[in-house]
Amino acid sequence: MNRIKKILACVDFSQYSLMTLEYAVELAKGSQAQIIVFNVINQIDTSGVAMVGGYFPGYFPDGTDSEDYVKKLEEERLGKIKGIIKENFFNEKSMMTIKIDRGIPFECILQAVEAEEIDLVVIANKGRGNISRVLFGSTAEKVFRHSPVPVASVRDKMKFKRM
Repeated sequence: MNRIKKILACVDFSQYSLMTLEYAVELAKGSQAQIIVFNVINQIDTSGVAMVGGYFPGYFPDGTDSEDYVKKLEEERLGKIKGIIKENFFNEKSMMTIKIDRGIPFECILQAVEAEEIDLVVIANKGRGNISRVLFGSTAEKVFRHSPVPVASVRDKMKFKRM
């Protein structure tokens, strides 16, 4: 068995993000692993912003274009992640780095696994039952199916308890 040196903790600012980081921290403590806190700005969102800017020039009142808007979004997300770490993992912050990417979430996660030489992915499986998940599959499911490294699924015990 290989030693875990790098953990990719995937956060999306849902109610499961804190739980995902808690699991990543606990797993990292035993192995002295580095944690990369990873967030993806979904391509669907960035494409929509670019389309609005294209159809409605001057739509953004402060004169920013779609690229500036996405950069602002990246800065906001970076600030949110730093806040979560400061508030909940102050003593563990030295083991964490933050990376924000843009694109299709599962593809970005799989690319980060390769580029960052990740040994373990920690991701929440929300358990939604909506139609888009049925038709396209969730990000977590695609990561489970295609990841070259082990993937830990974080779940809410109350939501997934046995009947």
